[in-house]
Amino acid sequence: MVRQFIVGTAVVLVLVLVALTTFAWLTARRPLPEHSGEVQVEGLSSNVRVSRDAQGVPQIYADSAEDLFRAQGYVHAQDRFFEMDYRRHVTAGRLAELVGNNADAIQADKVIRTFGWRHVAEEEFNILDDTTRQYLQAYADGVNAYLADRSPAETAVEYTVLDVSVEVNEPEQWDPIDSLAWLKAMAWDLRGNYDDELDRALAYSTLDDASRVSELFPAFSVTGNATILDPAEAGATTATQPPQATQTSSGAGDPYGSPGLAKALKSAQAALDAVPVQIARGEGTGSNSWAVSGQYTESGKPLLANDPHLNLAAPGIWAQVGLHCNQVSAECPFDVSGFSFSGFPGVIIGHNADISWGLTNLGADVTDFFIERVRNDTYLRGADQWVPMEKETEVIRVDGGSPVDLEVRRTVHGPIVSSVMGEDVTDALRGSPTETGTELGQYEISLSWTALQPGHTADAVFDMNRAKTPADMKAAAAKFEVPSQNIVFATTDGHIGYQAPGKIPVRANVPGAVESDGTWPRPGWDARYDWTGYVPQDQMPGVVDPKEGFVVAANQAVLPGDTGPFLTRDWDYGYRSERIRTLLTDRIAEGRKLTADDMSDIQMDQWSVFADTLVPVLLEVDLPDGYDSDGQALLTDWDRSMDADSAAAAYFAAVWRNLLAITFNDELPQSMWPEGDSRWLAVIQGMLDNPNDSFWDDKSTVAVVESRDQVLTEALTSARQDLTVELGKDTSDWEWGTLHQLKLEHLVLGGSGVPAPIAAYMNPSPVKVGGGSSIVNATAWDAASGSFDVTSGPSMRMVVDLADLDASTWVVVTGTSAHPASEHYQDQLDAWATGETFPWPSSPEAVDAAQVDELTLTP
Repeated sequence: MVRQFIVGTAVVLVLVLVALTTFAWLTARRPLPEHSGEVQVEGLSSNVRVSRDAQGVPQIYADSAEDLFRAQGYVHAQDRFFEMDYRRHVTAGRLAELVGNNADAIQADKVIRTFGWRHVAEEEFNILDDTTRQYLQAYADGVNAYLADRSPAETAVEYTVLDVSVEVNEPEQWDPIDSLAWLKAMAWDLRGNYDDELDRALAYSTLDDASRVSELFPAFSVTGNATILDPAEAGATTATQPPQATQTSSGAGDPYGSPGLAKALKSAQAALDAVPVQIARGEGTGSNSWAVSGQYTESGKPLLANDPHLNLAAPGIWAQVGLHCNQVSAECPFDVSGFSFSGFPGVIIGHNADISWGLTNLGADVTDFFIERVRNDTYLRGADQWVPMEKETEVIRVDGGSPVDLEVRRTVHGPIVSSVMGEDVTDALRGSPTETGTELGQYEISLSWTALQPGHTADAVFDMNRAKTPADMKAAAAKFEVPSQNIVFATTDGHIGYQAPGKIPVRANVPGAVESDGTWPRPGWDARYDWTGYVPQDQMPGVVDPKEGFVVAANQAVLPGDTGPFLTRDWDYGYRSERIRTLLTDRIAEGRKLTADDMSDIQMDQWSVFADTLVPVLLEVDLPDGYDSDGQALLTDWDRSMDADSAAAAYFAAVWRNLLAITFNDELPQSMWPEGDSRWLAVIQGMLDNPNDSFWDDKSTVAVVESRDQVLTEALTSARQDLTVELGKDTSDWEWGTLHQLKLEHLVLGGSGVPAPIAAYMNPSPVKVGGGSSIVNATAWDAASGSFDVTSGPSMRMVVDLADLDASTWVVVTGTSAHPASEHYQDQLDAWATGETFPWPSSPEAVDAAQVDELTLTP
């Protein structure tokens, strides 16, 4: 009887499991959209055709521009509406309305409301071109046409899951402001050097020596790597800053050594860290792009490559799309294909029939932190003038919780960000009146950022989509104000070029304890430190058809430091760009004509300049034979390539991680422990020839002064021990890919706090990859975290063949769909991981030949 009971119970459990599985399967598939047949869409003026290929990429054909963008809105909502809805909640500071009473969501809302992204977007809409506003409205109409008569559960499975814990209401109508606010999130994640600016001041609080801080931020020139442009070709001037100011000091004191300032800076850092990552953050944020003239190609026409290094999540950041007017004319001027953002119309990176363009982060310094003296909601200006702050109250609504009132305060420089996290945090972090002096108030930190002013980036996107010539691209770049991006372009009639856009602040030279060029927080009470204007667009660097026959932009300096205009001091140090240049020049020197396949091969190059620099030094370290030196022996004949199956690569990465921690963690605040990017290689390079540099010494061992060789020995032996624990004692079993994996997480339902079955369903399986930090295949990892997992990387790869646009190739990290039940949710992941790409059809003939599904949208 017991046996029968157990069997019977098991049968019941199996039946329940089958029922639950069937329910889950049906629930997950319920939001999948129709990709074939015919559907009516309110607002269309004529039929629109949506053709999809084997990867589900939509190619949209319409008679008018408005119908084209209306259809794009409809298609984006079909494939990715939850992603769009999540983004607009984030950018409006309303995330807690979507995900409920979650402390992280509420803190994010507080910071973003303090920034006022949506308020800026509302102002921005009013200054855009009439046609841009029409396109944004048409796109919104298309989104809303898809939402009509659909419940949340029919739109995305995420709403069904969230409905268990929060009240899920009908989605609000999409608004053009929702699209514009997304540009602010994009600009924030690509904003430039604000981390370095805070880190300098925080490092000073522990090192108490500006020269030692400077050692941690070496000039780009120390690497000897080439800038993007030759100053002679770019027409650059030598004046990098306005004339030095002569006004006397305000007398408010030098704040940089104050513990009160350090506390305010930590509070500001905590607030800014609360903003959810949308595009990218931290080490690895960057990109590769290059264009090669037809004189060096097999076809005689240019080739262009681009692979933006951004945050990698599920779904991936890009939505591939083609936007085609049936008859290209002044009224309907679009025939463009490429990579779009769900939630925004048009194509951000791609090509039309005449020109192709790629983007990489320029990294211009467009943010400044101002140190404010604050007393009773007033702030100091000059020697003794206390000015009232602007104040307003924002109400943050919380699904399942009580509303939260937030007081937003602003100075002439921008919002106060050091008191956002609430009194329980900021009271412990800010300087007290007793410490800083009652008459001078407390220290607070305000933020100036160019994107907090309305701009014309939305106009620029459509101008780029319509561009035909280098002059058109330059004109579009003048409107691409934030984020500041390097634009590399090539045309079907044989031109290549580069243009730097962006709204770049001009700062005065002010004598003081630290530099006044935007690399340190600035005294807010001294008007000499205020921005004095913006770099005129006609002074922004650019070139058409450089003599070298190619142009490479991979986040390195645009021009040498003594030429202007001044953009920033905090560049990527150019190791990726130099490797790309080397690979191109080697092929050219061999007399080989370059092909699109060569461009793809270069994108997957995994040679490490870190290894090339350090391995010769590491091999000189004398280690005991046997166990301790087993790892070191792997480096002897290693080709310096961080291949996924390489044991030497795994060992070297562990040595690099440990070397950084042993050398710097004893002296620096934890928030700036080395992530291991190109800056830290430049720092280590500068220290290798000085075995007694003070950073080698471990300050926690008071009785001993460590030297370089002792640190290198400890890094080598500890790495051997670490990998023995992580991968096994036998070094032949070690593989870099076992440590270095891409573990994609869903943007809401993929983290550690989500029930395991849901996270497992929403998150693609981990994949082993090669590459690493400051490598062309830039699958970055964070050495400070101790983990080798990929933190960012090539969010897509594209190669455009200007001789035959249909011979171009592309790939994204996941797929076109954001529905986990879709076959296109992650169908490009394995190809991406191994360096494969897919055909990129764009002509009507090629699109027809690749078609798998066709959907007709009718009025």
